[in-house]
Amino acid sequence: MSPSTPIFTAHLFAPLDDNLIRLLRALTPTDWNRPTVARLWSVKDVAAHLLDINLRTASFLRDHHAIETPAIEGYADLVSFLNRLNAEWVLAAKRLSPSVLTDLLELTGKWHTGVMQSLPPFEKAKFAVAWAGETESANWFHIAREYSEKWHHQQQIRLAVGAEGVLLTRDFYFPFLNTCLRALPFHYHRLDARSGSVVLFMVKGEGGGNWFLQKEETGWVLTEPMESEPSCRVQIAGEIAWRLFTKGITREEAKAHVTITGDRALGEPIFHLLTVMA
Repeated sequence: MSPSTPIFTAHLFAPLDDNLIRLLRALTPTDWNRPTVARLWSVKDVAAHLLDINLRTASFLRDHHAIETPAIEGYADLVSFLNRLNAEWVLAAKRLSPSVLTDLLELTGKWHTGVMQSLPPFEKAKFAVAWAGETESANWFHIAREYSEKWHHQQQIRLAVGAEGVLLTRDFYFPFLNTCLRALPFHYHRLDARSGSVVLFMVKGEGGGNWFLQKEETGWVLTEPMESEPSCRVQIAGEIAWRLFTKGITREEAKAHVTITGDRALGEPIFHLLTVMA
């Protein structure tokens, strides 16, 4: 796949949600209260956040319902606003039973999928993918970002209850990784290096792959696979990569699962790559 090829993920939302509903219906009361890597959120809290994603998407993009927002003057303001919305919803959702929450997720997941499938892939998205440094994005990238959101939150639940493997397959995991690693050029834009330097990122496992990042005169760009020896190789354990990119593991903990060879300075930025609004 060319690094400039759009990532099409609209067809993945329905099977992703089907896996979520099957998982939630099999959970025990103890499972629902298990802590997750999403900091202070339990399994039930993460499920509630997934419901919020469905409802907000249908309300705003399908029904064109807008809410009052504060002045957003930069990335930090946007993150603060989103964190407040998320916290308010999760607190309110504590009054919902797991059964009601699951039923609502099953219903509203279809609404969310319908919206994603209705968006013309190459038209301008309502929301830019800010963590990739974009101020304007095509719908296909917005849809892929939404997929990465729903994928990693479901995986947070799965990690907490010991059922991670379902989403680590090529069909589900590679699109998530491919979306996240589109942020590499922006993430590296302040790192100076010799023109022509290449960093090879290798995520191991069935759902993994290889990504090549090259320094050109105008900046860093994702490029086609190369046969020449890269300046730096970064190998990441497949089961850890998603956690590293979504604040699900500390940088110190992640270092035990990441191998950097060659020019280490070119590999170190991977520990700071974030593909969530944080």
